[in-house]
Amino acid sequence: MLLDNEIYLAELDKINHAKNEWIKIDNHSFLIIGATGMIGSYMIDVLMNRNKNYNSNIHVYAMGRSIERMEKRFSMYLNNTCFHVVEGDVTQPINLNEEVDYIFHGASNTHPRAYSSDPIGTIMTNLMGTQQVLDFAVNTNPKRIAFLSTVEIYGENRGDVEKFTEDYCGYIDCNTLRAGYPEGKRASESLCQAYIAKHDLDIVIPRICRTFGPTMLLNDSKASSQFILNAVNNEDIVLKSEGNQYYSYAYVGDVVYALLYLLINGENGKAYNIAVKEFDLHLKDLAKMLAKVNLKEVVFNLPDEEEKKGFSKANTALLDGTRLQDLGWKNLFDVDKTIKNTVEIIRSENSNV
Repeated sequence: MLLDNEIYLAELDKINHAKNEWIKIDNHSFLIIGATGMIGSYMIDVLMNRNKNYNSNIHVYAMGRSIERMEKRFSMYLNNTCFHVVEGDVTQPINLNEEVDYIFHGASNTHPRAYSSDPIGTIMTNLMGTQQVLDFAVNTNPKRIAFLSTVEIYGENRGDVEKFTEDYCGYIDCNTLRAGYPEGKRASESLCQAYIAKHDLDIVIPRICRTFGPTMLLNDSKASSQFILNAVNNEDIVLKSEGNQYYSYAYVGDVVYALLYLLINGENGKAYNIAVKEFDLHLKDLAKMLAKVNLKEVVFNLPDEEEKKGFSKANTALLDGTRLQDLGWKNLFDVDKTIKNTVEIIRSENSNV
């Protein structure tokens, strides 16, 4: 169990000791949509850890499509009066009669194979799902909603900038299967602006880069996730390209800390890149770092056609995190340690991975 892992518990506590106006989080309620995902599940552990260690009285409403998956992932909280399971598909009206203070909308397909195998679901979870979340907010009047967006809304770098600032808009060929994910996120951001204008909602839009960490789903087909699973299994790292792609990555603990920080300190309607320069890596260098964990090699293997359909065409996608850092946020974790800890924690949790 993750909460028996000393490394993981130390991470949760580090976030709960970090700079923030925790008084605005303690004694409040959270609806976390996409609860069993990498980011949602880590956030729930942070908040429930805070309840345990600080008597914070934070009520967590964890929402997902599968009650069985949620009860398995959060079995340790089921008898806790501050934890509540909400079963529901975000594309349908949200079945919750309680009013909540904060809403995190993080439900989405987030890996390449899902983009090609479930293209309609990829689009509609963003479009219809965001509408349902915002309609629920109109009726319940939360303090703030966070819509979790993505680096992919920037499209391909046109060669005119080194890094994407929040006002950059690159190229996306919208008439392709792969465009469903970034275009769905773009349209959802616009929908957030519409609800701010018409219904006076308070919404902040964090844009998240390629994220890794111990709460990743084991069926995640992103390259970084596959590298991590190779390392967990003590295998060579399999690279399905030359590895020259240059991306911003983030550790899930830093992402969750940034989300909680933006919840309190962000400006209504603004987008914020979550990124740290140290985590800007060429794909081949990330592969080498993970190979080094077990003294293994990097090997090359071409993807199958189904997997290739979901691959991003962007070769350079670096986020400028200045706007977030100007609010006073700083990352808590360093890249080498998080890579090693991720492998160790997943290996201890899944000995048969």
